[in-house]
Amino acid sequence: MSIRAVVWDVDDTLFDYGAADRAGMRDHLTAEKLLAAHETVEQAILRWRAVTDQQWERFAAGELTFEGQRRERVRVFLGETLSDAGADAWFQRYIGHYERAWALFPDVLPVLDALAASHRHSVLSNSSIHVQDRKLRVLGVHDRFESILCAAELGISKPEAGAFHAACESLELAPHQVAYVGDHPEIDGRGAAEAGLLSVWIDRGGVFTGGDAPAGRHRIASLAELPAILGTDSRFGAPSTFR
Repeated sequence: MSIRAVVWDVDDTLFDYGAADRAGMRDHLTAEKLLAAHETVEQAILRWRAVTDQQWERFAAGELTFEGQRRERVRVFLGETLSDAGADAWFQRYIGHYERAWALFPDVLPVLDALAASHRHSVLSNSSIHVQDRKLRVLGVHDRFESILCAAELGISKPEAGAFHAACESLELAPHQVAYVGDHPEIDGRGAAEAGLLSVWIDRGGVFTGGDAPAGRHRIASLAELPAILGTDSRFGAPSTFR
């Protein structure tokens, strides 16, 4: 049966999270006068990303709430014992810098336009609806999606099959009728494939060096390749150079 819908990851798939996070943290550390604690700006940003990944794993494992992982990111990064209010205030100051750098990847609007008439669209993110709903509105694409599902509210996160199946259920479609597009080879790529969806892993930076995509996953370098994978008759689609 043909693919009838596409479910999308948000961060580093539609939204250039990496660039926004780097720019936001650089400006935040400058404003907080914290750059002197690090040899270079890049080292500070790399540490922030490492701490973020560690605390996000704890959130995904159910050890922390969504708000709790944010607070722990601040405490670990600063090496300070802060109250919840103090950690929240620091994080909100960072958010102000981060949001000013928000942007879609340049291939997002063209592919959404190309697939608008042929496929339905939804979002499944390991974030919270409070964060992603607002983000998609600010970026001007909120109305492109029939449903927006997030781990914080679902109570289950990718790569668990239940998260992907919840997205399919929101569209009233079976998993084999749905494609999932995400940037993480395991959380998105493997998770979607094992849940029975058509799995499309976007490897924008060419981070995977093992040759072909892992079993069950299509690997693309740009969303311009997606219509061809979905079998859409569109001049926008281009054959993948990665498969």
